[in-house]
Amino acid sequence: MKLCFSLIFFSKIFVAANGPQGILYPQQSESRELFSLDGVWTFAISPKFDQDIGFKNQWYRKELKKVSKYVIPMPVPSSYNDITQNATIRDYVGWVWYERTFFVPARWRGEQRVFLRFGSANYETVVWINGVKVTNHSGGYLPFVAEVTKQLSYGSENKVTVALNNTLTPLTIPQGRIVFPNNTDRYPPGYFIQEYNFDFTNYAGIHRPVYLYTTPRSYIDDVTVTTETSEDNYFGTIRYSILCQGCSKDAMLYTDLLDEDGANVASNFGPKNKISFKRPKLWWPNLMHERPGYLYTLKIHLKDGDVEDFYRLKIGVRSLSWNSSGIFINHQKVYFQGFGKHEDFLIKGRGVDYSLIVKDFNLINWLGANSFRTSHYPYAEEIMDFADKNGIMVIDEIPGVGLDHFGADLLKNHLEAMKELIHRDKNRPSVVMWSIGNEPQSQKPEAAPYYSQVVNFTKLLDPTRPVTLVLSRGYFEDKAAPFLDVICFNRYYSWYSDTGHLELIQQQLLNEARNWHNKFRKPVMMTEYGAGSIAGFHSDPPVVWTEDYQTALMKEYFKGFDILRKEGFFIGEMIWNFADFGTPQESFRPTACMKGLFTRDRKPKMAAYTMRKRYAELCEMTGCESACPSNL
Repeated sequence: MKLCFSLIFFSKIFVAANGPQGILYPQQSESRELFSLDGVWTFAISPKFDQDIGFKNQWYRKELKKVSKYVIPMPVPSSYNDITQNATIRDYVGWVWYERTFFVPARWRGEQRVFLRFGSANYETVVWINGVKVTNHSGGYLPFVAEVTKQLSYGSENKVTVALNNTLTPLTIPQGRIVFPNNTDRYPPGYFIQEYNFDFTNYAGIHRPVYLYTTPRSYIDDVTVTTETSEDNYFGTIRYSILCQGCSKDAMLYTDLLDEDGANVASNFGPKNKISFKRPKLWWPNLMHERPGYLYTLKIHLKDGDVEDFYRLKIGVRSLSWNSSGIFINHQKVYFQGFGKHEDFLIKGRGVDYSLIVKDFNLINWLGANSFRTSHYPYAEEIMDFADKNGIMVIDEIPGVGLDHFGADLLKNHLEAMKELIHRDKNRPSVVMWSIGNEPQSQKPEAAPYYSQVVNFTKLLDPTRPVTLVLSRGYFEDKAAPFLDVICFNRYYSWYSDTGHLELIQQQLLNEARNWHNKFRKPVMMTEYGAGSIAGFHSDPPVVWTEDYQTALMKEYFKGFDILRKEGFFIGEMIWNFADFGTPQESFRPTACMKGLFTRDRKPKMAAYTMRKRYAELCEMTGCESACPSNL
């Protein structure tokens, strides 16, 4: 292959200010070692009416088994809620404590830096190494890291202690509140209830992998990549900037672009540069190309005197643009066919599990989907890796679900969550849209300035992707829509409204989707619709809660979607939900939302087969013919 690429030389390197900036996923390389702290940890809850006892008595300086009567084993990663037979732990609200011991090699002492990284812990977290506080973090769905080089004992035993609190308040993202009932006839003194405005389980625990990893003293701290293609897709351009930590002014950076076979496509030099080349292998969404999800590797080599560091970043080359009627990838219009989803499974709750990730993506491909929304929080990086590799487009959403009372303190936390999400996922080709929340009380006047600021902040951090907010209020009253690039709305015609009246779906769907577009002149898509069904429950004619009703409802929506799609502004349909998922205990749900195409343990309902047929037909109408399931 004949290549065309630019070489621009720099004499200086970008050095990260104010300490480490990056949250790069830990990896082994020629210069880095990786050590997992996953496994079975020691766990204890605080006494319900003495939440601060662990801090007052400095549990982090002692062994948990010596300070608490209720120490049990707890797997990491996992949610702690469903691991035991104890309802108190399942429903616990407040501070819990984790602990484990570990060794690090004596050879790590000296020229290495050592970092401790949590993929996520829900919600408020404080971490100690050998009794010394090393970090704290608020927010339950994004990673955080601390350098622990000075706190470790090399060649001897170490102890990590974590205090974690799942309490939600009016200022957390998502919101909640603690209610103290006044009726002393019904409730004992001090009794409280955690309330929140969402219908999924507020799972708690250390949900994602915990790693120790090393870097040299001078190391690659962060990487930012953007890509684009020429109008005819003949040329591809990769722009990148690299931050270094601990580097001298004479440090040098070298980059190589490798294809999937490891062959060198282009090389470059310097911390901020671009690579342009002919006939790139593009990252395509599933069903739009015979080879979706193609990934290159950007190999980065830092040399600072006799110190070297290496990091490899997977990237997809694609263009992304949007206008008043559509979103375009590689200059072709995209139609989203997918679903909302949850990180949820039996026993482990929201804990990362590779078996489940692989199974889910097998089911996604079996369905013929090309997209999902991370409803209603950022998903694990391990899941996002599979989306990149499989060409699955992702609407990446922060946990701003059901927000109300739009004050300055809430806004501050909202912006911080958005900043952390973009910092983590900015380089992913699968991420094609940022969602700043789901179903807020956006009819309120104060929602306008609030969401205007969130959208502007998001665009300041990343102007390369459209921004949306998933809406549930009417087009005639919503105050956030004017600031968005794409209108996403949720509706449950013939389920929550006009229950049982399937004959009304088309009229209501067509009228509302058209009204959204006519008022705001933006692309419109439906991000939630559907009905609950109990697996094995049937009726003819269909009635609610049967598999028959769920599929009959879907087919009525399909008719409306096909009319809207031909009108040019309607860009996607996402059913709620991929699979049944756990919910709080409620009288109208059997501890789970039953709207899934699959059961919670991934058994297909009638709806899964109906959707598979639908997506195959959509592919034949909107996708690449040779990539459609019927032609594979």
